Amino acid sequence: MAKNYFNRYVWLVSLIHRYGYITLKEINYQWSRSSLNDDGTEMPERTFFHHRDAIQDMFGVTIKCDRVKGYYIEDSDDVAGDSIRNWMLQSLSLSNVLKESKDMHSRILCEEVPSSQKWLTPIITAMKDECIIEMTYQSFNRDEPNTFEAEPYCVKMSQGRWYVLARSVYYSEPRIYALDRILDLRQTTEKFELPRKFDAEEYFSGSYGTYTAGNPETVEIKVDSYQAKYLRSLPIHHSQEEIEATPEHSVFRFRIRPTYDFERALLSYGATLEVLKPLSLREKIIEEICDMKNHYTNDNS
Repeated sequence: MAKNYFNRYVWLVSLIHRYGYITLKEINYQWSRSSLNDDGTEMPERTFFHHRDAIQDMFGVTIKCDRVKGYYIEDSDDVAGDSIRNWMLQSLSLSNVLKESKDMHSRILCEEVPSSQKWLTPIITAMKDECIIEMTYQSFNRDEPNTFEAEPYCVKMSQGRWYVLARSVYYSEPRIYALDRILDLRQTTEKFELPRKFDAEEYFSGSYGTYTAGNPETVEIKVDSYQAKYLRSLPIHHSQEEIEATPEHSVFRFRIRPTYDFERALLSYGATLEVLKPLSLREKIIEEICDMKNHYTNDNS
């Protein structure tokens, strides 16, 4: 029963989020078509109010009523700007669509996020409880796994992987750990205090992904006119701005740390992209391209 009610909450919040404004009559029409509605009956107004209160408690989403337009999600503009709540609502909406379209499963393909189901929830719980975690971690740089305690500051998704930023007893500053390299994890009873000035969004603001070494620099790249369309629709970084556009090419500027993962991202665009500034990054890319060429031209037979 509890699972069924949770699915109802997901269905209701995703429905209102998708419509913007919707009346109770319209909600009941959609409810009559839902696969969750086994007996085809309407949703009583009292039941709707109970669901609305439960959604507020469970998801932190407030459903209000406009006498003319109907029910809506309060501060929907703020939700769009809140990466966590927006991601949650988008995930709920997708989950609801998949549940309502079981015959379409073979035609809806999603990427699997390694270990997100196994470790993400206990880490977030430990963050909420402000408790230290003990994890066994297998770094790619070590032959053997290491078990240690750490203070979980925040979690971040990047390039299809989940990471936790945590400060272990071995380091004074927090470090990043990939969830798919965690072998075991448990929440301890020992408490920790998150630094008052810590801001997760600010911490990663100058980074492409999870690398935070060095200071942000001004980076300029040139791409052909076709590739520019992709960068306009899906920017590489939030600081991206187009500073030059011609029929043949465009130039984009970033304020970003030119870290290893950012270099890999630029190289993935191949010959459609050229690094203009800074010179140090341009030289690194040139060196990488030369090494790649040598791999393919050297006769190893």
